[in-house]
Amino acid sequence: MSTSPTPRPPHSPRPQEHHPIAPRRVSFDWRDTPLHWIPDEPTATHVINVLHLLLPAGERWFVKVFKEALPQVRDGELLKDIKGFMGQEATHSVQHAYVLDHLAHQGLDTGPYTRHVDFLFAYLLGDKPPFGIPLPGQEWLRFRLSLIAAIEQFTAVLGNWVLAADGLDRATPDPVMLDLLRWHGAEEVEHRAVAFDMYEHTGGEAPARYLRRVLGMSVTAPVLLYLWGWGAAYLLRHDPQLATRSRYSLREHNRAVRKGLLPTWRELGSAIPRYLRRSYHPSQEGSLRTAVAYLASSPAARAAAGAVGRAALS
Repeated sequence: MSTSPTPRPPHSPRPQEHHPIAPRRVSFDWRDTPLHWIPDEPTATHVINVLHLLLPAGERWFVKVFKEALPQVRDGELLKDIKGFMGQEATHSVQHAYVLDHLAHQGLDTGPYTRHVDFLFAYLLGDKPPFGIPLPGQEWLRFRLSLIAAIEQFTAVLGNWVLAADGLDRATPDPVMLDLLRWHGAEEVEHRAVAFDMYEHTGGEAPARYLRRVLGMSVTAPVLLYLWGWGAAYLLRHDPQLATRSRYSLREHNRAVRKGLLPTWRELGSAIPRYLRRSYHPSQEGSLRTAVAYLASSPAARAAAGAVGRAALS
């Protein structure tokens, strides 16, 4: 007897207007990007650089978990969105991994940190529950999907922030790194609802589906905060261009926030109660219009679109 879920609409209604999601095969040239790509701002630089530490393994894991759940999707439009999401996330993973190579070429070895991240996704959140926890396979899959939906809440908030971060523009950052961040942020806003819709579609019946969504956020928020603080501290401590070993400082972090170089704690924290509302849907996050407008102007995205057009004509 099949254990596939009965087809049903998601718990929270999806928006009427549908925006197609497709990967953009971008590339970036890192040869001229300095280690401190925000001039004279090592703390802000490295707090944002934690993205490069987490995303290569994390987004590969997203794709792997979604592949496992694909046979349970019975909504054709959602299936198209999921495949577009997977293509975008795979590209994000590759491009952020190239930044790790660039950091290594500049003398900043991230391997000791990223090995812990790899262990987290490969073992603690792998195909089977860790430590022999007796959890049925379907429930373990649903739990991991709830984690991805919660993580995507934060990536949508960060994506919306970086698209509007005038403070970054005023700081005259490296344009290639800024384009990477804004291209990625725009795609996070573009696909902000897909992981949530995937979870709602495959997460079983209420109220367990909602309670698991709460659990997913309850695990995700503190773990992300811990990993981010640890990652920023690691990067500052091992930065070869700082005269002395530097420590991550909340005071320096907050100074960067006041300058508009990092999102405010309020922006990040308020994302949690919004997500926990029973009626919540991620289409309420950010501005799709702003994201699509940036993707139309992004140097990397425009170059990728041009390459696709030339290939189609050849």
